[in-house]
Amino acid sequence: MSGGYSIKDIERLTGIKAHTLRIWEKRYNIVKPERSDTNIRCYNDENLKRLLNISILVKNGYRISKIADLDDEQINEKVLETSRLSHNYASQIESLIVSMIELDEVKFETVLNSVIIRLGFERTVFDILYPLFERIGILWQIGSINPAQEHFISNLIRRKMFVAIDGLPPPSSSDSKQFILFLPEWELHEIGLLLYDYLIRKKGHKVIYLGQSLPMDDLLSVSKIKTPDYILTSFTAAIPKNELRSYVDNIANNFQDQTILITGIQASGLTNLPENVLLFPSTAEFKENILK
Repeated sequence: MSGGYSIKDIERLTGIKAHTLRIWEKRYNIVKPERSDTNIRCYNDENLKRLLNISILVKNGYRISKIADLDDEQINEKVLETSRLSHNYASQIESLIVSMIELDEVKFETVLNSVIIRLGFERTVFDILYPLFERIGILWQIGSINPAQEHFISNLIRRKMFVAIDGLPPPSSSDSKQFILFLPEWELHEIGLLLYDYLIRKKGHKVIYLGQSLPMDDLLSVSKIKTPDYILTSFTAAIPKNELRSYVDNIANNFQDQTILITGIQASGLTNLPENVLLFPSTAEFKENILK
């Protein structure tokens, strides 16, 4: 029973109350969790996937008595149909989680494309993909997904980001600002940085995108070629505060004529920053104060 889910884990991940789940199991036999010697329930991955799908259908008006008569394939078909038509964000997020667990690219594309068509790319990022990654963080924390599943979903989303960025027109205004975007050499997850790339380009500004894991020497070499208005980076991976502060000071000293924009959970505790360094906690504040 190692690596299984408790009934509280299932409640947190699916939104189905533990009391309700017990009733459904007894009345409809919707899943059959293993039990310990002391009669404690333990749910496996197949139980979780089935319950996530059932949660989607129930939230969209299906009666549990009807769902209980369906096999897994029939449930999957109804979930795909529901996710294409539903305006319920939670249902669509759960469908994407199931596609990650199952490594199902077709399901991912079907659900996400329908959302993008209806909401547009930017709203999809804020209303669907950001909450999705919060849920993935919970799954990761309790050990219910592995690195391959997280990489699978991240790379599919990165691909969507690149397509959206490529679809934007080039800047045409003489008033366009120039941004350098990069992540320091210990930072590997660039989806957030790609979102800033998209937002900046959509507003009509220029971007020099240097990507993840950029050594400081390479960043400094750019100053000999380009003179940007802004340099933007993000700090999310754990690093000692004194090392992070030293890193920020180094950038500020080497780019004294530029505004350094920093964000990310690790940056939130920094205080008394250099005059040319601006900390912003969210994309919303970035849009409001920098891209106004």
